[in-house]
Amino acid sequence: MQAIKELYKTGRGPSSSHTLAPERACRLFTSVFGEFPYYEAELFGSLSLTGKGHFTDQIIRDTLPGTTEVIFSLDWEESFPNGFYLRAYDENHELQHRWTVFSIGGGSIQIREYPLNWNDEVYHEKNFKEIRRLIDEKGITLLDYVYSHEPDLKAYLSDIIDAMIACVDRGISTEGTLPGRLHMNRTAHQLYAQSTESLLENNDLRLMAYAFAAGEENAAGGACVTAPTLGACGVMTALVYYCAKDRNMDRSRLCDALAVGGVFGNLIKQNATISGAVGGCQAEVGTAVSMAAASAAYLMGQDIDQIEYAAEIAMEHNLGLTCDPVMGYVMIPCIERNAMGVLRAFDAATLSRYMSRVRKHLVSFDMVVETMKQTGIQIPIELRETAEGGLAREYLHEQ
Repeated sequence: MQAIKELYKTGRGPSSSHTLAPERACRLFTSVFGEFPYYEAELFGSLSLTGKGHFTDQIIRDTLPGTTEVIFSLDWEESFPNGFYLRAYDENHELQHRWTVFSIGGGSIQIREYPLNWNDEVYHEKNFKEIRRLIDEKGITLLDYVYSHEPDLKAYLSDIIDAMIACVDRGISTEGTLPGRLHMNRTAHQLYAQSTESLLENNDLRLMAYAFAAGEENAAGGACVTAPTLGACGVMTALVYYCAKDRNMDRSRLCDALAVGGVFGNLIKQNATISGAVGGCQAEVGTAVSMAAASAAYLMGQDIDQIEYAAEIAMEHNLGLTCDPVMGYVMIPCIERNAMGVLRAFDAATLSRYMSRVRKHLVSFDMVVETMKQTGIQIPIELRETAEGGLAREYLHEQ
C-alpha cells in the first residue's frame, strides 16, 4: 500500500480526480520540462464528460504557464477509464513533450512516461488479514504498525486536522451562491445556526452542518482535504471538527484516529478503488464512511476486531451507491450524501460495539472490499461520474 500521507491531501475543489489530480500533473510537468508558450490537454473519460462542471479546464489553464487549449474527447484507447494527454509545444507549435496521465482517485495520479516515488509502496501487507496476522505475531497495535512505517505521519496528520478545521470554519461562516448553473445557495451557515437551537437533534444536525460546510467549500473550489476524495471530504472532516470543537478531544488522539481510518481507506484504494469514475460513489462516500466508522470506533475505545467490524458495516451498507452528479457539479446529491455519511459512520461504530457482544461477525472487511470492487465493475458507465444517467438524467428531463 502507498503511504497514508498520499491518502490525506489538501487541494482545491470541487473534485480530487478532476481538479487536484490535473493540477498536480500540470505542476509536475512544468517542473520537469520547464515552461513552454503553448500547451494542449486532451481529456478523456469522466474528465471529459464532466470536466466543465468540475472546472477541470479552468484548473489546467490556471496551472500551466502558457496558452493552453483544453480538448474534450471520448475515444480513449487506454485501459484505465479516467485520464488525459498533456502536451507542450514550442514557439513554432512543434510538439516537445507528451505525458499520459491517469487520474486514479483521491487526487492521486500515475504517469506512464514518468514514474512517481509518491506512488511507491510503503506497506507490504496487501489486505487486512495480512495486517492482522503481522500485528498478532509481533504483539503490536495497529497504530504501532502504522507509525513504524511512517514515523513522521503524526505531525503530518496534525496539519491535516488544521486544514479540516479551517475548511469547516469557512463553510459555516460563508453565505451566498455556489458557482455553476444550478444556482444553489449555501446552507451550512443556516444548518449550524439551527443546530444551536435544537434540544433533541443538535448533535446529528451539527454533524450534518459540518459536512455541508466542507461539501460547500469543496463545490466552491476552496481548499479541502481528500478523505479519501474531495467529493467525499465532508464525512471525515465533519467527524474531526465535531470531535475537536464540540467534544474537545485531544489532538494526538485525533491524529491516531485519522491514522486508523487511513489504514482502511488505503486498503480500499489498494484492492478496489476510491474513484467514482471507476466504482461509483460507493468508492468515494462509501470509503469515507468506512474510514470514519473505523476512526469513530477507535475513539470509542473499541478493540481491533470491533474497529474492523465498524469499517466493514459502513462499506457493506454503501454497496451499489452510484455516482450521478447533476450537471456534473459536485453538489447534488454529493453534499447531502456527505451529511448522511457521517451519521452512518457513527451508526456503524455504535453497531459494531454492541453487536460484537452478541456474536462474531461473519463478513470480513476484505470480503466487502472485494465485493465493492466487483459491484463497481457491474455499475453501468452512465452511473459512474459521467452525469449521463440516474439523478443527473432525470433532473435534466424535468427542466
